[in-house]
Amino acid sequence: MRDYETLRQRHQAFAIALAPRLIERLEWQADRLALHRAQRLRELVREAVDRSPWHHGRLNGVDVARLDEETLRELPPMTKSDLMNNFDRIVADRRLSLSLVNDHLEGTTGRYLLDGYTAVTSGGSTGHRGTFVYDWDGWATFWMGCFRQTLRARWSDAEVSSRPLVSAWVTAAHFTHASAALARTFASPEFVNVRFPVTLPTDEIVAGLNLAQPDCLVAYPSALHVLCFEARAGRLQIAPQQILSCAEPLLPEIRAATEKAWGAPVGNIWAASESGGIAVPCAHSSSHLNEDLLIVEPVDQHGRPVAPGERSAKIYVTNLFNRALPLIRYEITDEVRILSEPCPCGSAQRCVADIQGRLDDVFVYDGRRVHPHVFRSALGRHAGVVEYQVRQTPRGARIAVRCSAPVDLDPLRAEIGRALAGVGLSRPAVELTVVERLERDPGPAKLRRFVPLAEPAPLPRESGERLLAAAH
Repeated sequence: MRDYETLRQRHQAFAIALAPRLIERLEWQADRLALHRAQRLRELVREAVDRSPWHHGRLNGVDVARLDEETLRELPPMTKSDLMNNFDRIVADRRLSLSLVNDHLEGTTGRYLLDGYTAVTSGGSTGHRGTFVYDWDGWATFWMGCFRQTLRARWSDAEVSSRPLVSAWVTAAHFTHASAALARTFASPEFVNVRFPVTLPTDEIVAGLNLAQPDCLVAYPSALHVLCFEARAGRLQIAPQQILSCAEPLLPEIRAATEKAWGAPVGNIWAASESGGIAVPCAHSSSHLNEDLLIVEPVDQHGRPVAPGERSAKIYVTNLFNRALPLIRYEITDEVRILSEPCPCGSAQRCVADIQGRLDDVFVYDGRRVHPHVFRSALGRHAGVVEYQVRQTPRGARIAVRCSAPVDLDPLRAEIGRALAGVGLSRPAVELTVVERLERDPGPAKLRRFVPLAEPAPLPRESGERLLAAAH
């Protein structure tokens, strides 16, 4: 195994060298984008049929020469269940396997897998565990797909580009999460990434941000909302020129409060662990689809195309840049609306409205607010836990888990108990039960991962209140 830091620095340099080509694509017109997507789609499907046994059985009869975005709709979609049940037959490198990737994720993550791959996990919007692996080029493209707009603006300003760009990340705690892993891999003296796990107590995050004085603030909307109150109270004293929201729905009231607090527009990154940045903001804060990197199909609940301006029930996404894990018409259950109006910036890449959905519910215990990441950090890292649902109890939580392999519940229960005690709960009670299926809401049959005792009160306005969480 090669030295991680040497590989990481090489990877960071590779990403920077890749940037000019990806930035240049932002200027492409619609016809050139369409031609590029068709070419990459044919290459992807041809390689998937040749290198992935699962795709070979699924797509072997496809006429690759006539494949384009229109005929792509004739191919069957794939789901997270398809991926996790057939992982070993989907990956394009025969050395990779789900057990190898899970062992890597559960061990130290301060290394590359097989000296070139990066693996991440996600519970997604449903809490159903997903495991994803990126090749060397794919992981660098994931990063650049999210931040090439930032780099273009930075490199066009001689004064700004003459000093390091300091970005503060108030996101996931563990490096198995894409946001934390990206921030670590691509940090450098020129691009300084300072991480503050969202599970830290708010006063620690505030103190760290005051010390870092970031140019760019990247945060979950739930964290942004609380930091706004800290800024209004005078405890948080930073002046970011760029604010990026990610991972959770950016509600209009959170966007408005954030822009009022710092006088800077909020850009909304729509990303997924399996596909990278699906849509990223431009200088006008419109979120543009990364149409040179992905093919995004908004569809209704039956998989039928949805027209621009209409809200979809989900999307099918085809990842054109990560050849290690071919995802072709992969289902992501985000409700989106593609805008029919062009962006004032002039880009041919279509815009998307802010992704709708609910923020993960915050649990409140005697006035103390506990971020769901306290539970998610522990539950999401155990490979045997496929799905989970957390129901608040007066002094803790009742957690149901659906497992794909035996899980030792006692250490997991103790880990969550310690996390709750760390945020001030006296003798927290944690119940953990393995179930065959989880309860879902009637009607849409969606799984609500975090169910509070009652609807929480509005986020704190008084200076003494804070969003509490435990550092993993």
